[in-house]
Amino acid sequence: MTILETKIAELKEKLFRMAALAETMLTGSMEALVRRDPARARQVIEVEEPKVNALEMEVENDAIGVMALHQPEATALRTLVMITRINANLERIGDHAVNIAEAACYLADRPQVKPLIDLPRMSELTVAMLADALDAFARGDAELARDVCGRDSTVDALKDQVNRELVTYMISDPATIDRALKLMMVSLNLERVADLATNIAEDAIYSAQGRVIKHGAEQEGGQAS
Repeated sequence: MTILETKIAELKEKLFRMAALAETMLTGSMEALVRRDPARARQVIEVEEPKVNALEMEVENDAIGVMALHQPEATALRTLVMITRINANLERIGDHAVNIAEAACYLADRPQVKPLIDLPRMSELTVAMLADALDAFARGDAELARDVCGRDSTVDALKDQVNRELVTYMISDPATIDRALKLMMVSLNLERVADLATNIAEDAIYSAQGRVIKHGAEQEGGQAS
């Protein structure tokens, strides 16, 4: 293994540590919401988020250093660029987990608007998308990455369903508006995490095949195929 290959492997290891932590934040924030556990929510905000932010800066600085020092070409350069993109997406996922944790803190000691069924389902789907997108990147599995991209519409549909139901609660009982809006915010954050998982899957395809998947179009080498 060359020095460059070793450096890229070390960067990937840090990236996957960050990914595991971001996933823990997301599942932890939803556990806090469902279990009405503000202590778990505060752990996401006060303990886990600073770790993700520190890793994000470390990966970015290390990747820039590797590119400057080794001047990689072709596949190695493509992989490094994708690492920096995925790194940024993981940091944003951490931000969305914090938003959910803050909603969990707000709702913990207030009456429930409704039983939480669809939001946990959205969370399960979103976490699975994230895990598979990262697995696709790690293994260079473009087909798995494409499968992840195809699941985004399911999460979108669930978000719309949650929001429609919450609107009916707000109309029938205006006293629920503040709590219902917090739950709508949770659904929006989960939907955005699914979008970020899709971005990571698209980056996995580019890293594996050099093909750009954006806005429903597929391109190779920067030109329409």
